[in-house]
Amino acid sequence: MFIKDMNWMQVEEYLSKDDRIIVPLGSTEQHAYLSLCTDLILAESISLEAAEPLGVPVMPGVAFGMTPYFSAYPGTVSLKPATYFALIKDILDSLQLQGFRRILLVNGHGGNSPVVAEIQEWLKSRDEMQVKIHNWWAAPKTMAAVTKIDPIASHASWMENFPITRIEGVTMPTVQKPMINLKTNKLLSAKQVREYCGDGNYGGDYQKDDLSMEKIWQIGVLETREALENDWI
Repeated sequence: MFIKDMNWMQVEEYLSKDDRIIVPLGSTEQHAYLSLCTDLILAESISLEAAEPLGVPVMPGVAFGMTPYFSAYPGTVSLKPATYFALIKDILDSLQLQGFRRILLVNGHGGNSPVVAEIQEWLKSRDEMQVKIHNWWAAPKTMAAVTKIDPIASHASWMENFPITRIEGVTMPTVQKPMINLKTNKLLSAKQVREYCGDGNYGGDYQKDDLSMEKIWQIGVLETREALENDWI
């Protein structure tokens, strides 16, 4: 259930029988020929499909994350760590106040990962709360499915090229881009990152067949649903 399709009375009724909720975490950043909102689109969509048979509500995705290295690409928006951490903690505070006790953060952007330490700090005095962060694309089964198809998969490459992240009328390159050096990339300024990465694909093919992508997607949905169902205290 998308929370935008519910009113507050329905949420209150839901809380009388369940205390789980999903908050998708995304980013608005360059993804080469794909949508600038790729991470948000995928995190929201996989959350909705995973939660649907369980009747668990899904909050609107957090559209902005931490992505300073892509700041030289037009359309990218990056939050400072202090801003992002405060935003996530304010969201958790609100959900706790209303009675949610098990919160699954479905993350679609690797740059958001440092928030884990802040969540642990937030949890240390809240015995009744449980918060998990699920990096859906990097979860074991999903990543195994990706590498089985092609181990050369990276940011803005084929592994993020789903029908829902494509831009109408945009044609993908048909060549395989050589992988960048990730260690080198981390040493560069935002301007240098753009010069080094070019179109923004870190390396690999730009697109695979839709059947292969659907297989990856379904594994991702099931793995996200497992995170929502299991391993709570």
